[in-house]
Parts: sequence; structure tokens; C-alpha cells
Amino acid sequence: MIWSFINTGFNTGKYNMNYDLQLAADCKPNEAILRLYRWAPYCISIGANQSFESIDKKKAKEENLDIVKRPTGGRAVLHSEELTYSVIYPIDSATSAHTLYHQINMALAKGLMIYDDKLSGVDLENVQPDFLSLYRNDKASAVCFAVPSKNELKLSGRKLVGSAQRKLNNVILQHGSILTGTFHRKLADYLSLSKDEKEKIKDEVKQKTIELETILNKKVDFGRLSESIKSGFELYFNAELIESGFIQTEN
Repeated sequence: MIWSFINTGFNTGKYNMNYDLQLAADCKPNEAILRLYRWAPYCISIGANQSFESIDKKKAKEENLDIVKRPTGGRAVLHSEELTYSVIYPIDSATSAHTLYHQINMALAKGLMIYDDKLSGVDLENVQPDFLSLYRNDKASAVCFAVPSKNELKLSGRKLVGSAQRKLNNVILQHGSILTGTFHRKLADYLSLSKDEKEKIKDEVKQKTIELETILNKKVDFGRLSESIKSGFELYFNAELIESGFIQTEN
């Protein structure tokens, strides 16, 4: 497998989602891609099957937040103080999407450990929640980071990286958020819920998530973090990631 690496920096929600989809559409059978990116302005993304009505669109607009739908599943995420990754990987009958999900998170873990030794305790969630039941019965299910999925990365039992995956023809698109700061906890403020429900979700997210700045007690060096994640993929997949140019897509 030939691996490419792209760092597209800051862009809007629509641009970022379109870019991931374009990479998936253009993916060659022998090429995998790691892309890193960020968001300007901050953006709320909702899962492919989630309604925009779950978001207080008026409040989000007043506070200059984008809202976009992801091509992947899951629930709402506030993309703010984070480094976002996407992986595009061609699959065949011998490739398991579940195995790939595990492998990508292992590569991310290696990258985080390269970034700082204090992240050596990062491990994988080993329990898979019953999402159908949660989405049906729990208000917190409107928030992706409220519940860790199996094989997502956590530290001291708290979720550090949230990911989602989708198969598009013969290609897997997986993307996710590496939390760096605490702004993501404000997501509940932009949900179409009562005040009490919002406070409950805020408390839940605070208890169940953790961020690099909280762990390390210092600001994140995004340039070094990006290089560390790239190195983690190179080590795990035993491949050189070749830097690639940008593609043109609609912003």
C-alpha cells in the first residue's frame, strides 16, 4: 500500500467534509491517505442520520459557528480546539472495516505517545455500547463524545479521540477528533434541549472526556502534534507517508 499525507490546515465545515468525500471518490486501489485538518470558524457537525433540528441553528449562527452534516454516522460534535484526522483506505474482500478501525486508532495512539511520554497510558475502549438503545432513550445521545465506542482512544477511562467510519463503494472513510482543549464541552449550549438537559449533558461530557491540554497542562504545539501523528502511522503501518498536494473542492 502506498500512503500519502496531506495537511490542509484551517477550512470551513463544508470544505472539510467535501474534501474528505473527494479524497474517497478519487482513491486508487493501492493508495491510502492520511489527512490532518482544523476548522475556521468552529463548526458543529452532525451524523449522516441526525436531524439539523437537533441543533439550535439561531444560536449557532449568532455565535459564528458553522453547521455541517458528516458523511459518517454518530451524533453531534463541536469541532473547535482539536486536530482532526481522516483516513481514506481502499478495501477488498480480505479487508475488515472493523480491523481497519482498530488499526487506525492504534496508529493514532503511537503518534500521541511520540508527541509526549505522558500519553503512554492511552488505550482502546474494549466495550461496545448499544447505540440503538442509547439513541432511542437518552438525551445525551445527541452528543458524540458522551459515549465512547469500542476501539476509540481513551486515557484514564475518559475519551480523548472520537472517530466515525463509513464504507463508500470500495473505500473506507474514517475521520475523527483529537481533543486538545475544553471548548468542545460547550456543545450542549447549541442543542435544541431544555436548560436542565443541557446542564446534564455538559456534566456528562466533562466527566467522560479528556483533552491534551488538560493531561499535559500546557498548550498544544499543533505542528509537532501533526508530525507525531504522521510518524505514528508510518511506524504502525510500516510505510513512508509521502506528502501530497491539495485537491480543488467547493468551499
